[in-house]
Amino acid sequence: MSVWLPGTPCTPRACVEPTGRVAAAVPRAVLRLTVVAALVLTAIAALPLGRRVPAGLVSRWCRAVVRAAGVRVRITGSAAPTGGLLLVANHISWLDIPLLAAARPARMLAKTEIRRWPVAGALAARGGALFIERDRLRALPDTVARIAEALRGGTAVAAFPEGSTWCGRAQGRFHRAVFQAALDAGVPVQPVRIRYRLTGGAPTTAPAFVGEDTLLASLWRVASSTGLVAEVDVRPAIPPGTHPDRRALARAAQPEGARP
Repeated sequence: MSVWLPGTPCTPRACVEPTGRVAAAVPRAVLRLTVVAALVLTAIAALPLGRRVPAGLVSRWCRAVVRAAGVRVRITGSAAPTGGLLLVANHISWLDIPLLAAARPARMLAKTEIRRWPVAGALAARGGALFIERDRLRALPDTVARIAEALRGGTAVAAFPEGSTWCGRAQGRFHRAVFQAALDAGVPVQPVRIRYRLTGGAPTTAPAFVGEDTLLASLWRVASSTGLVAEVDVRPAIPPGTHPDRRALARAAQPEGARP
């Protein structure tokens, strides 16, 4: 099994809890998804080729996408350093991607399959995503080198080191490969913890995108839910040189509650 492609026991049937009444949710979900689609298509049309988009504009747009889907956003914690930085987070949902960008715009490390997604694939490619072939172990050294090169150039790179989505009740451990790039480039690592709750504070798995779930099914579940809140906790950055190897660095960045 590839280091980029670990397994997860989470499935929609066993783990995901939709919220809200289905019949009453249909008009709301249709309206929300229409607004999300309009925001995404506008971004694709307006994204300038070969030019840097201001970080503040990226953050506001990503927050707007999440809000349009019906999810409130709470971002707390430390400010991200400027310059080269590896941003790492636990992975639950497709919502994690705009949430992470809302906290700190960065080039996203993404599986090659995303490039083929309608609309979202084009947006990811034009947004500078670094695509990886997760099922090719031979591609690992080249991928790590590409990430390290981007980091040395002063770029922030965002990754989900669990390698797969989990429902939020359980978490996977951070795999070490991506942390080698931060060591090679001599840049800090900033952990981010993402949680999803209902308005009253109870944890929820409704936003999870796991197992055989389809993107369309997950989009509909989120848009038809009520009272979803996304919490993004930006932890203090781990300075370069404070951990001797990628195993120790991955362990230091690992959120609590992950599998041993």
